[in-house]
Amino acid sequence: MLEAPSSWVGLSLEQAFQTKWFVPKKMLHEWRMTKGVTVNKKTVPLHTIISLNDHIGVHIKDETIEPMPTYFPLHILFEDDHVLVINKPAHMDVHPAQPNQTNTLANAVAFHFQCEGIYSKVRHIHRLDRDTSGAILFAKHALAGAVLDKYLAERTIHRTYVALVHGYVKQKKGTIKAPIGRDRHHPTRRRVSKTGERAITHYERLQYDKQKNVSLVRLTLDTGKTHQIRVHMSYIGHPLVGDTLYGGKPWIDRQALHAISLSFPHPFTNDPITCSVLPDEAIFGNIKRGAFL
Repeated sequence: MLEAPSSWVGLSLEQAFQTKWFVPKKMLHEWRMTKGVTVNKKTVPLHTIISLNDHIGVHIKDETIEPMPTYFPLHILFEDDHVLVINKPAHMDVHPAQPNQTNTLANAVAFHFQCEGIYSKVRHIHRLDRDTSGAILFAKHALAGAVLDKYLAERTIHRTYVALVHGYVKQKKGTIKAPIGRDRHHPTRRRVSKTGERAITHYERLQYDKQKNVSLVRLTLDTGKTHQIRVHMSYIGHPLVGDTLYGGKPWIDRQALHAISLSFPHPFTNDPITCSVLPDEAIFGNIKRGAFL
């Protein structure tokens, strides 16, 4: 049950659902057919006009929990009835690549749903590479997923990363604008290509370790292409430590990349939510939070 925001007053329920929550047509049709919408606990048609202080309820149908639930301890950064933010460990896929795969973060989230009595598919709103750690966002039901997918497309969800890269990054701050496409000589690698898709990465050098000749950088993205940070930093001559696919030295068993912060408006209250989580000290060192954020 949600108290209608002031911006909804005077709109029909259908108009509000379409323009404020970005509800898919299929879901709207389902609510219309099943009379799944209430105002002030009374079932009403979708053409009902919203008034100030109205309390609106919608029925979200149960789904089969997918993928297969598998226990793995989760580091939860934020959770309510609609969204879930997890600190993803390195060396773990976000979702199964094969039907019988059960060792992914999505399998662990499915187990969490099962324990909490949440009957929903697991919906990750964005992805992190297998060996990238940090904050990742899940929707806990289809409606939240539809709203958050729209936020992601509109770049309303903001992600900040930190990385250790080889060499001294001379420019304190910079922007890399270089299109990224597939490398036809390698099944998983990407490369900067004139025929690739638009990709923009902003970086800032935070620290430099002269002894190890590595720089700590903070990164934000205007686009979200596969391997974007890894490709762009390698492109300017500073591959990530451990990222052997793009020229990094194998000093560690993963690329030194961590999603340190995730911020987004709540899909239904519009309240700002920010989740931050420090990276592994064994890789990034014991650096205070203020140095990153």
